[in-house]
Amino acid sequence: MNRLLVLAAILLASAPGFAQLRIEVTVPSAKPLHGHLILVIARRAGNGSDAEAAEPRFQLEENYESAQGFGVNVDNTSPGAPIVIDSKTVGYPLENLAALPAGDYLVQAVFNVYEQFHLADGRVLWLPPDRGEGQHWNRKPGNPYDAPLEVHLDPALKTPVKLTLDKVIPPVEGTDEDPVQIAAKSPAAKWLKFVRFRSQKLSRFWGRDMYLGAWVLLPEGFDEHPNAHYPLVVYQDHYHANFGAPMPFVTAPPVEDSKLKGYAAIRAKYGYKFYQDWVSGTMPRVIILYVQNANPYYDDSYDVDSANVGPYGSAINDELIPSIETKYRGIGQGWARATYGGSTGGWEALATQVLYPDKYNGTYAACPDPVDFHAYQNIDLYNDTNAFYRQGPFARIPIAADRKPDGSIIANAGPEYRYEYVLGTHGRSTEQWDIWQAVFSPVGADGYPAEVINPLTGAIEKDVVAYWHDHWDLTAILARDWPTLGPKLEGKIHVAVGDGDTYFLNNAVHLLQMSLEQTRNPHSDATFQYGPGQPHCYTGGPSEYTMQQNGVTWAQRVLPQMTDHMIETAPKGADTRSWRY
Repeated sequence: MNRLLVLAAILLASAPGFAQLRIEVTVPSAKPLHGHLILVIARRAGNGSDAEAAEPRFQLEENYESAQGFGVNVDNTSPGAPIVIDSKTVGYPLENLAALPAGDYLVQAVFNVYEQFHLADGRVLWLPPDRGEGQHWNRKPGNPYDAPLEVHLDPALKTPVKLTLDKVIPPVEGTDEDPVQIAAKSPAAKWLKFVRFRSQKLSRFWGRDMYLGAWVLLPEGFDEHPNAHYPLVVYQDHYHANFGAPMPFVTAPPVEDSKLKGYAAIRAKYGYKFYQDWVSGTMPRVIILYVQNANPYYDDSYDVDSANVGPYGSAINDELIPSIETKYRGIGQGWARATYGGSTGGWEALATQVLYPDKYNGTYAACPDPVDFHAYQNIDLYNDTNAFYRQGPFARIPIAADRKPDGSIIANAGPEYRYEYVLGTHGRSTEQWDIWQAVFSPVGADGYPAEVINPLTGAIEKDVVAYWHDHWDLTAILARDWPTLGPKLEGKIHVAVGDGDTYFLNNAVHLLQMSLEQTRNPHSDATFQYGPGQPHCYTGGPSEYTMQQNGVTWAQRVLPQMTDHMIETAPKGADTRSWRY
């Protein structure tokens, strides 16, 4: 009997509810705290090229190589009161603190500060504003954090581990990461312009001033041809401070003894190649526009009118673009616009063409985010009963989320959702699954985006899925509205994706193609190119070149195709000559 009692005591002491380890984090503040604490525990310093990149706050990621993270919501907490991480705190990849093996670790915490937003529809929400960093909690100006601390952690430890966040991430304004400063110092200022544009539509929706950033690349000869008017090509992408479409615009050749290595050296080399082709006359004379549209939910809005993220589609297409075309002599007509982009930008490029069929005359969409929710990455929202696993009569298998080109799985859907939950609840992680939910969902009962997948259980809310289907499933929308859309999309849709796409996005593209192949009156002439075994960011192109070689010259490949189509389809009397000098 005594031996049984001892065993029971050991088991109880090792259970999560009886774990001793407790970490207390203090955030110096003169007023109550609103935000989300993220604590990161790492085995070692990271592999970054500088000291900052080696910090634990940069080691939390969605795949199996991630550091350990814990997240705590903080709502009106008194100044000086500790924020507690214990066995009840949700963690990732390990589920809680009790599961952490005893050992020596590097520990660091960041407090993601929330602000109160008073929306036009009456909602009052606490959200993390973008502060010019492109919605990254671990780099967001104004967020308190601490230096990494070497500490021995043991679930049985009775003495609390105490941290104080005595540092604050500095502002972006006035630094080399500030687009205004980049533009002011750029040797390419003759061609590259930066515009900070206040959107009335977004400002009204969010209840505060909201801005879009716009990088504008002007054609060679713009000043010398004051009577020329130009087509506009919109490049779609995530937030980055500088211009890139996708290569930067580099006016000087790379220095041979430069310290640039790897992809940075490739960007410098082909950025200069892009510049050479742009000014030599081998590329069409067009205006390229890249729009920065980071928001409280993500570094990108998906460029559509969303119930939660706001009217970014209208702000860009009805406010910003007419302003840019007026200022920089754009032709300003749908036949003389086109768009391209990859990944998030690929979905945006395709959705922009589909949802605004008269405003654009061609899209080149590479590796687009899910265009059919039967293949929401690897989840079938319509037929799966759970997003994290598939259940047989005796077996259960996890649903994969990320892979290598050879098929090796590096992340599953369940842990990825838990990762985002650790970064922020109510869809406030500013990560991938949460922005899809923010863009595609109706407003939920609590004022935040309606939950389509429970982040801890994987349960799928089929009523929310029905809303997604009707509003945002591009394959379903094209099939439903083909009698109207079909004639407007002839010659305009071009899609490329690798068949080894890291996020299984090729599956949805195949479904889109199969659906379009069934269309009639007219029969779709959309083109599709698949890269056998190629991962995410495949952009198509001649098969004799590598994926990387085609990617770095993407603009040089597609811009001539865009303008050729514009000239072929221009209405009678349209200006197809003034910009062709």
